Amino acid sequence: MKEQFIEIFNDHIRRPGADALLAWLEKSDFFTAPASTRFHLSEPGGLVKHSVHVYERLREMFSNELERNTDGPVILSDEDEEKIAICGLLHDICKVNFYDVEMRNRKNERGQWEKYPYYVVNDQLPYGHGEKSVYIISGFMKLTREETMAIRWHMGFSGPEDARTVGQAFQKYPLAFALATADMEASYFLENEENL
Repeated sequence: MKEQFIEIFNDHIRRPGADALLAWLEKSDFFTAPASTRFHLSEPGGLVKHSVHVYERLREMFSNELERNTDGPVILSDEDEEKIAICGLLHDICKVNFYDVEMRNRKNERGQWEKYPYYVVNDQLPYGHGEKSVYIISGFMKLTREETMAIRWHMGFSGPEDARTVGQAFQKYPLAFALATADMEASYFLENEENL
């Protein structure tokens, strides 16, 4: 998945600072980190896998919407391709250097105790979730207001925020709703399918 992530990133994200952001990601644990401690893709490389899944879902949503409104072949603009890549690939950048591995005891199938590794949260920058992703990305490259709102509110109604605020963001910035939907589809549908 790392190669696929980098290919999508390099093909579509061209604004100043993108190269430095990718270099930072490659020095971090982004490509080896899990997507969660025990839910979707709680495995090495789960974060990059989830990021690519969200990108693919978001791009599919954009293409489907264009297809409904045009008679000819669907071609996304370079601007759309870039914002889809930024939002899809980078929405969970807040999880970089966020997890640690600890050991726990459990009984194996023979009834003997054994140690096994599990993920725990070790948040080095406690700054929320979506807003932390926006903060990190903004340290490297400029986001549009639409991209900022989409990444900030990508947890949708499942976050701790006031539902009215989430709804207002979705109403004003449809990309925010689309990203939240793509994130949920990847997490609860696509990635759960892979774990069955």
